Amino acid sequence: MLDFININEVLGYLDLQHTMSAAEFGCGPADFTVALAKKLTEGRVYAMDIQEEKLSALKSKLRQEALHNVYVIHGDAETQGGSLLPDKALNAVVIPNVLFQSQDKCGIIKEASRILVPGGQLAVVDCFKKSPLVSKEDVIIPGQVKNMAAELGFSLKKEFAAGDYHVALVFIKQ
Repeated sequence: MLDFININEVLGYLDLQHTMSAAEFGCGPADFTVALAKKLTEGRVYAMDIQEEKLSALKSKLRQEALHNVYVIHGDAETQGGSLLPDKALNAVVIPNVLFQSQDKCGIIKEASRILVPGGQLAVVDCFKKSPLVSKEDVIIPGQVKNMAAELGFSLKKEFAAGDYHVALVFIKQ
């Protein structure tokens, strides 16, 4: 069986305190959102996606899990201000499996930078290897992401395999 993404390992590399606020960009099934909500019990978690049907399914999931610290946002991370969150408001942003399907990869990282406090953490988890689900053309090159992040004032904290086809890059906003 393939190891898709080890969510707890990725979150383990983030210095998270139970009162912090975080967001998942492109939340889809919201696996990171749910895991963050369970860790940030006295904080806030923002689940953002451009697809309304994903958010509708998430609302049901949150009711089932009895998670009350998650706020659902219909937004577009590729657009400045598209997350609808204020500047310098969050401690962490997770971007899982989004960049490979994005038209404006740098725009997404720029939006994360806008909403993160100085010292805030950014975790990018994506298909950095060809997989059965992603074509070779869609594979992300880690060096490109590191360069984009560095240009936006991030320093690399950790790079590691986050599954059979995924690499996680954890950055700190300077």
